[in-house]
Amino acid sequence: MTVQIVQTALEVGLIYSLIALSLFLSFSILNICDLSTDGCYTLGCAVGAVCTMAGHPILAIPAAMGAGACSGFMTALLQTRFGIQSILAGIIVNTALYTVNLAVMGFSSNVSIFGTDTIFTLFKGLGDSEMWKSWYKLILLACIVFAAALFVRWFLSTRLGLSIRATGDSPAMVRASSINPAFTVTVGLCISNSFTGLAGCLIAQYNKQSDINLGTGMVTIALASLVIGETFFGRGSMGWRIFGVIFGSCLYRFIISLALRLNVPTEAFKLVSAVIVAIALIAPKAKNMIMFSRHRRRALKSRAGAALKEKGERKNA
Repeated sequence: MTVQIVQTALEVGLIYSLIALSLFLSFSILNICDLSTDGCYTLGCAVGAVCTMAGHPILAIPAAMGAGACSGFMTALLQTRFGIQSILAGIIVNTALYTVNLAVMGFSSNVSIFGTDTIFTLFKGLGDSEMWKSWYKLILLACIVFAAALFVRWFLSTRLGLSIRATGDSPAMVRASSINPAFTVTVGLCISNSFTGLAGCLIAQYNKQSDINLGTGMVTIALASLVIGETFFGRGSMGWRIFGVIFGSCLYRFIISLALRLNVPTEAFKLVSAVIVAIALIAPKAKNMIMFSRHRRRALKSRAGAALKEKGERKNA
């Protein structure tokens, strides 16, 4: 692998880590399966591209995050007010967002922003050295992801954040504590989807284009990153879990880069993603089975040795 491939994998992995953080909030903390991630990611990408084309690359970030929060609000509204299951609510919103995303892009399936300033080109202008010009994207993305991780860590330690965590553990207990679970679910999904919108905006400015099919499979990618992080780092402290999510996203991109180097056809990438998720899910179970098998063999050897020793003592007696 060349330095350029590793650098690109880290850059894209950091962008995808924002989606993994979104799924961490909705899936791991709130225990809600939000399938609107694909459409929300494309929504952030479309809004970011349109705002950047209008000459507002920095304003595109809060605009995309706001659009993502609106998507999360609609998903939460269907769940909390109308009693629709989380999976169905996500599917409904994801389907509706396809038309919304087309409308945002002027009913065009692809929008190009080549030749327009982005936050990356603006950040690049802060330095003149060759090293800066080579690594400015990675530095900017690392700062954004670090700030997002700090915010998630701080927010989940606040009173509202603790209420959201409690809602994921036991909604009945939260309701008995005079806390409205509908409110905590809504806030959690709004924040979660705002990170997805942010990721979409960043990838639009990174690739300098927005495509209607860009968000296809984002749930699988985020789930793979989440599972990989929890497999390597377990369920320790909150800060450790958040770091694991980011690490899992970067490792996932390294695996995809390796697949590219091995000339795996792009048509098989979805299969590669599914295999990665399956291996990450199987790994803890396989590890426990191997450890159990080792303990069993040791116990059998110990019993066999004790039986032989006892037999020898009887002969001598």
